[in-house]
Amino acid sequence: MEAFLVSTGIVTLAEMGDKTQLLALLLAARFRKPWPIVAGIFVATIANHALAGAVGAWVTTVLGPDALRWVLGVSFIAMAAWMLIPDKVDDLASDEAPRFGIFGTTVAVFFLAEMGDKTQIATVMLAAKYNPYWVVAGTTLGMMLADAPVVWLGDKLTKLVPIRTVHVVSALVFAVLGVVALWPHS
Repeated sequence: MEAFLVSTGIVTLAEMGDKTQLLALLLAARFRKPWPIVAGIFVATIANHALAGAVGAWVTTVLGPDALRWVLGVSFIAMAAWMLIPDKVDDLASDEAPRFGIFGTTVAVFFLAEMGDKTQIATVMLAAKYNPYWVVAGTTLGMMLADAPVVWLGDKLTKLVPIRTVHVVSALVFAVLGVVALWPHS
């Protein structure tokens, strides 16, 4: 259960102000049909995070416990620093009608936008530390908790949440996880 709760919390915080959250806002403003957008986010997230979870689980079979501890610790601390750099959306929306419908467009764009993103990297790291099934379930829920309200509430929600504060809190959480991972276990 720890894996699920930690994964949910970390990804929910990490997703605040992330490019995929901004993408959710753009899609909601453009298409004004929340259900296919939220469903597309869900499907894309499960696919992307399942892939990341598999990579994280595979890493544990390749690295020994000491090397894994160092890789995870340094990765979490690097993630803390990365959290302090705000994301921007670069040409993720166009004026053309969606070729694959709202759902298909959302799945494709979200899956691609998540590749190499903070939340995907966090999923890999968490899956290397915890049970990957619980991690994927938790990171998917975290993504939905952060992105679905943006689709429905849009601009109103983003004005209530101080994004810089969320980024700093997220960075602190990742830094603590990094220090804990690096701390010698007896």
